[in-house]
Amino acid sequence: MEKLDFKVLMKPYWRPPVGSFQIIDVPALRFIMIDGEGDPNVAPAYVAAIGWLYTLSYALKFASKAAGTDYAVALLEALWWADDMADFTMGRKDRWKWTAMIMQPDSITGAMFETAKVKGREKLGEPPASLRLERFTEGLSVQTMYVGPYADEGPTISRLHTEFLPQKGLVEAGLHHE
Repeated sequence: MEKLDFKVLMKPYWRPPVGSFQIIDVPALRFIMIDGEGDPNVAPAYVAAIGWLYTLSYALKFASKAAGTDYAVALLEALWWADDMADFTMGRKDRWKWTAMIMQPDSITGAMFETAKVKGREKLGEPPASLRLERFTEGLSVQTMYVGPYADEGPTISRLHTEFLPQKGLVEAGLHHE
């Protein structure tokens, strides 16, 4: 049985050049997603979301393997934003909102997801209300690879919004996707 490796298949999206901005067109992809808010370093909802995402992702991987398709569990991703962009770029994490998510192959069905939720409920209790399996369409995007502490990421994000987007005649239309 061949094993799908999203790190290889999705390399153009997960490994952009360090320090430069690049325009890409991201295809519609399926994710298990959970919404929340607050500082991800201390918010219990974020810790719970990560537990649910990985519990379901591994349950789905094993169900998929039993059905004939094996794959490596994808990387954790997140959408980040704040009602006031300054709260985001200045690192006021207690005001952040987020969607934590892990990509899933198209072979994962709604029935498989519901079965994984039942197993997850046995282990973790009641799932977050926003837990879902859905297709996320991002489309035309600008990406960069930032290397360093999260606390120092703000200037890179600011440069994206104040320099790169205006220079290219682009306007922000989506969320910060990590």
